[in-house]
Amino acid sequence: MPAKKLIAPFYERLALTLIGFLALGYLIIIGKDLLDPMVFGFIFAILLLPVSEFLEKRCRLPRSASSLVSILLLVALVFGILYLVGSQISNVASDWPMLQNQVKQSLHDLQEWIQSTFNVNAANQLSYVDKTAKKIMASGTEVLGTTFGAISSLMLFYVFIMIFTFFILLYRRLLLRFIIWVFRDENTHVVMDIVENIQSILRQYILGLLLEMVIVAAVAISIFLLIGIKYAALLGIIVGLFNIIPYIGIFTALLLSAVITFATGNIKETLFVVGGVITIHAVDANFLLPTIVGSKVRLNALISFIGIILGEMIWGLSGMFLSIPVIAIFKIIFDRIESLKPWGYLLGGDYEYKKAAAAELKVE
Repeated sequence: MPAKKLIAPFYERLALTLIGFLALGYLIIIGKDLLDPMVFGFIFAILLLPVSEFLEKRCRLPRSASSLVSILLLVALVFGILYLVGSQISNVASDWPMLQNQVKQSLHDLQEWIQSTFNVNAANQLSYVDKTAKKIMASGTEVLGTTFGAISSLMLFYVFIMIFTFFILLYRRLLLRFIIWVFRDENTHVVMDIVENIQSILRQYILGLLLEMVIVAAVAISIFLLIGIKYAALLGIIVGLFNIIPYIGIFTALLLSAVITFATGNIKETLFVVGGVITIHAVDANFLLPTIVGSKVRLNALISFIGIILGEMIWGLSGMFLSIPVIAIFKIIFDRIESLKPWGYLLGGDYEYKKAAAAELKVE
């Protein structure tokens, strides 16, 4: 007579699950210095894989050379974007004396408004500003050292990303064979399906984000030129670049655009810019994002927002960038494992199942 399989009580299974999540979260936090550039390297490797394969098959380059050339092309693209932004910033620097006068005039107008509204005279305002400035100057050396250390760490982080990208491209077949070997031969078709879908969806997601960024930047530049903003190109590029950051980026772009416009123009132009950025974001969120990006990664807004917050809590700004691709990877895995399909449904939403039900009714 076969022995009965003992099933642990629900509270015991729940406790073990929570302990597992806490342990995993702790390991992810303490392993940030290793895992953060590795995940970025994995995503960049997926993006560069077609380029590397093209160089191998068509140009007859060895895998090491094709991987290196692919990374150099990516670095050249990034430096091209930085050069474009830097050239626009240099235009702002050339008009620095005018900006100083504009800021002084704006501060004078602000002082008069505070004096008339809150009955705080200019002398008290200047005294407060002077005390604040002295405190800032007293801690200037510390701030400078912290800034230099942050820039050095950031550059080292980018170098690690490129190194991980190179090695993942170089050893991609070894890694794939290892994954297939770990999950046994009978699961090979499921593993290959997951790997192929992760590559396809992440690549389409990243390219969709880049396309969305270009469209948003072009529309923003056009609107700012029509309004007559002096640094329309710079503000448009800022709006396009920060648009990559889900949910949070729009507020950063709005703040920077408003500050730069206020420093170089007047309150009327600032309000026009704020209205333009909000309108662009509304059109992007309701039309561009669902069409270009939303069709690639089927995640509901609640899960996406929670993922972004958790990503920022765990890994900071890089966690915000990586949250959506990582959740998308988990969804692909959950959707193809029978016992985990409810979690895939939670990450996605009703539209996939409504679509499947509609297809079944159509067949019937």
